[in-house]
Amino acid sequence: MSDSRALRLGPRSITTIAATSLVGIIAFGWPLIAAPTSSVVAHAADAPWLFAIVVPLMLAVVVASFTDGGMDAKAIALLGVLAAVVSVLRPLGGGTAGLEPIWVVLVLGGRALGPGFGFALGAVSLFSSALLTGGVGPWLPFQMLGAAWVGLGAGLLPRATGRAEITLLAAYGAVASFAYGLLLNLWFWPFTANLPAAVSYIPGASILANLLAWIKFTVVTSLGYDIPRAVLTVTLILIAGAPILHALRRVSRRAAFNPQPKFVRVP
Repeated sequence: MSDSRALRLGPRSITTIAATSLVGIIAFGWPLIAAPTSSVVAHAADAPWLFAIVVPLMLAVVVASFTDGGMDAKAIALLGVLAAVVSVLRPLGGGTAGLEPIWVVLVLGGRALGPGFGFALGAVSLFSSALLTGGVGPWLPFQMLGAAWVGLGAGLLPRATGRAEITLLAAYGAVASFAYGLLLNLWFWPFTANLPAAVSYIPGASILANLLAWIKFTVVTSLGYDIPRAVLTVTLILIAGAPILHALRRVSRRAAFNPQPKFVRVP
C-alpha cells in the first residue's frame, strides 16, 4: 500500500510547522499587540529586517519535517518540479493588477499531495522564485509564510469528490487570495508614512482601532489587486482544476511515496 500524500504529517512535522506558524503569527500580528513603549515600536524601521531571520527558520523546519514525514527522493523531486513551475509562472504575472497564476499550483498541489507537502511547496517555491527574480527583501519571509499557509490549508480541506471538490477548491482559492493580500499588508503597513489617520497605524491604540485601520488600509490600497487575484485563481481552478488534480494524483500513485511492504506467508 502507498500513501498519496508525498509528505505525511507526523508528530515532529506537526510540531515544527506549528512552531513556524507561531513565529509567523507573532511576526505578522505584532502591530496589533505591541505596547507603545516596546523596542519593536521604537525601532520600527529595523523591524522588517529583523523579521528576515524567518527565512532560514522556515527552510530549517521544512527540512526537519522531511525526516519525520518519510519524504523520499521521489517526493523531493516532485517538490522541486512544482517549485520550478511556480518560479517560472511568477514572473509571467509579475504581480500586475494581482494577476498571479501561481496560487492555482499551490492550492491544487496541497490538495492532491497533502497538507505537509503544501506547506513545504509554498515556502520553497516562493523562496526559489524570489532568488530567480531578484525579489529577495524584508517582505520575503512574510510571502513564504503566507504561501505555506495557503498550501497547508488546501491539504486540510474536508473530503469531496468530483464537481463538489472543484467548487470547494475554487471557493478556497478565492478566500485564500483575499487572506494573503490582507496578511501581506501587515508587514509594511505600520511603516508607511503620511497616511490619513483613519488608515494609519497608531502605536498604543486599542487592538480594535488598529484592526479597523488595517482593514480600511487594505480596502483602499490592495483590494484592487486582491479581486483580480481571486478571479484568476477561481477561473483557472474551475477550468483546469480537475485534469491537474488527476495528473498530480496519478503521479503520486505511480511514484508510490513511502510504500509500506506487506509480508505474506507462503504456504
